[in-house]
Amino acid sequence: MSDDNAGPAGAGPLDPSPRPEAARLAGASVTFGDRVLWHDVDLTVHQGEFVAVLGPNGAGKTTMLRVLLGQIPLSSGVATIAGHPVTKGSAEIGYVPQQRAMDALAPIRGRDLVTMGVDGHHWGPRWPSHSRSQKVRRAIAEVGATSYADAPISQLSGGEQQRLRIAQALVSQPGLLLCDEPLLSLDIRHQNAVSQLIDQSRWTHNVGILFVTHEINPVLPYIDRVAYVAGGRVLVGTPDEVMRSETLSDLYGSPVQVFRHNGRIIVLADEERAPHSHGEHQATTRD
Repeated sequence: MSDDNAGPAGAGPLDPSPRPEAARLAGASVTFGDRVLWHDVDLTVHQGEFVAVLGPNGAGKTTMLRVLLGQIPLSSGVATIAGHPVTKGSAEIGYVPQQRAMDALAPIRGRDLVTMGVDGHHWGPRWPSHSRSQKVRRAIAEVGATSYADAPISQLSGGEQQRLRIAQALVSQPGLLLCDEPLLSLDIRHQNAVSQLIDQSRWTHNVGILFVTHEINPVLPYIDRVAYVAGGRVLVGTPDEVMRSETLSDLYGSPVQVFRHNGRIIVLADEERAPHSHGEHQATTRD
């Protein structure tokens, strides 16, 4: 399956001409001792492209993000950001983590969290800056969080907190947005809202998106391609190319069934023969 620049589902190609690279893995492998997590991965994420990273627990989805963040070295191959070697703390990368509970006693406001996206790489206090404040206000407004930006973040809902984390990731105007299960612990309504916000960012900021998720259905209307991680391999293609029974069965080396119902994808793997089966996609049948 090709690594071509595909367009949004049902919308055709993004652009007939090649778009600049936001990130690239070429011949990439990661090993831990004798264990090969994944190998020979070729994946390019272009600016303005939305790529979902799927796969069972322990397959190495988050490791792919950590490689691009400069936190884990490749065992072989090449990783680049905007055509340059990966480095820690790159201003070209915005990062959206999982939604997680905040300490109820933490005094940090939503606005402070977003400001860290501008100042987080600096040591010590920063002098007040009108331009910095403008960037923060603009980012907060873009995600629809102005009304609660000055509230303690520990008092906000999970969906409200994720909106602010998206603003934090985008405030420095990166070329690449890495999302590590940002829908986890959110209800369906907030999953859909957060997915739509992240998709909107690629059009307003021309950012490339690499989105690790257990829940494909909230992002299915938006994604261009899927990078499916299983059995030490990464299969890249459009959702229609990758999310097929015969394709995933070959990847897992055991029977996998893929069903489509009312615009949703349900993946069922044999628990006995595929110990890292896709139980997480069974969860997408929830209403």
